[in-house]
Amino acid sequence: MAKRKDSRKEARHPINGETLQAAVGWAIDGKIFAHLKVHGNTTWQFVDLVLLAIVWVWSGDARLTGAFTEAHRWSLQVLGRAAVGTFQGLLKSLVTWTARLVPLVGECLQGLMEKHGGRHWRVGLWLALAVDGSRTSVPRTQANERAFSAPNYGHGRTAKYRRKKTKGKRARRKGKESMQPVKPQIWLTLLWHMGMHMPWSWKSGPSYANERDHFRALLTEQKFPENTLFCADAGFTGYDLWRAMIDAGHSFLIRVGSNVRLLRRLGYVRESRGVVYFWPDRAARRRQPPLVLRLLAVQVGRCPMWVVTNVLEENRLSDAEAVRLYQLRWGIELQFRTVKQTFGRRKLRSRTPERAHVELDWSLLGLWLIQLFAIKEQIAIGEVPEHCSVGLAIQVVRTMLQQWSACAEASFAMQLRAATKDRYRRNRGKQARYRPAYKDRPRAGSPKVQTANRQHKTWLKQYLQTAA
Repeated sequence: MAKRKDSRKEARHPINGETLQAAVGWAIDGKIFAHLKVHGNTTWQFVDLVLLAIVWVWSGDARLTGAFTEAHRWSLQVLGRAAVGTFQGLLKSLVTWTARLVPLVGECLQGLMEKHGGRHWRVGLWLALAVDGSRTSVPRTQANERAFSAPNYGHGRTAKYRRKKTKGKRARRKGKESMQPVKPQIWLTLLWHMGMHMPWSWKSGPSYANERDHFRALLTEQKFPENTLFCADAGFTGYDLWRAMIDAGHSFLIRVGSNVRLLRRLGYVRESRGVVYFWPDRAARRRQPPLVLRLLAVQVGRCPMWVVTNVLEENRLSDAEAVRLYQLRWGIELQFRTVKQTFGRRKLRSRTPERAHVELDWSLLGLWLIQLFAIKEQIAIGEVPEHCSVGLAIQVVRTMLQQWSACAEASFAMQLRAATKDRYRRNRGKQARYRPAYKDRPRAGSPKVQTANRQHKTWLKQYLQTAA
């Protein structure tokens, strides 16, 4: 009798549509859409549209229309209604409302991350956010090529260098085909929560977009919690970008290489160990202030590197903490792999630019929601976010969509708690036996640190007179 009683208790939370509806309802509060006004002829509610869009991107069907059919059928059978009845109706509604709906839902998920993240919400003192960019492909239609392809592809300095380097090889190649036009791609700049291992926000644009411009736009458009620290690789350098973070009251930890020149002994502040200045000549001539930074030489694995931070106090950010933060930054690369490979968004399926952006935004939002479901359940039983297997969590959700009416012994929460990585110890490396040897692979190198000369002192004197 006791065994039967336990089975009944376990069956209270079956793997069915109601469990999914409750989970999404827990994450997305319908009140956040109360201020949005729709056309008088609109019959759907924003919550229903959001739920339909999320189930649409959760589907494992490779076709957009097939995924909509699955999501529409689920919505009718579980909710008894659907926001729209056709695929074209869904896409037209999302093209109109995505720009306003996605930020609202994102703020909801960020609040839940803080509420349920526990000790993983911050890494030490900091709310640590990694930033990086990547590209995802779209179908090669004329509309996508006009919107996303670089207009001057093949005419840059890097392209000319590679053509010159391989000139002999190309001349010896028989039956050489003409070079195909570049594939249209969307550039995605992602902010990624390093403590909870899930997205925070993002911005997208054409393939030739600048990730630093995207990052500056995110700094302007969004509000970040106190003691936010951004961690990035050597691509996020520049006086304007670093000053924007400092003026906004944020901290950063960024790798620097030979493309960065730093000064020492300028005399602008009281100097201590590791204090340097970033003050390009252009900023100095414009009488803009020098940026006071701390240069750290750290060892991450077998790779020596140099990072700079505007946190000058070692008791707030020690060398060991800087190494740990930069090691956690690598997780954003795994997030890109999850989006493209595990979630199947290496190439989007939309044939127009507006719909491609919609597909990408809701795909990222749907994946974020799955990760939040799984990591929230795993934190509750003492697991750490880096042990979460996003692939297994996606499989749990997709199985529930396909077999929504079938009851199971284990609840939705219990299956998500079990979606963790294998704990075995690897005895050999994962590096492939056959791999291309990129001899021209770029190296960051070490930054150029020089002592401030007489011209720098003159510029500093002029700046102080202007600032006074």
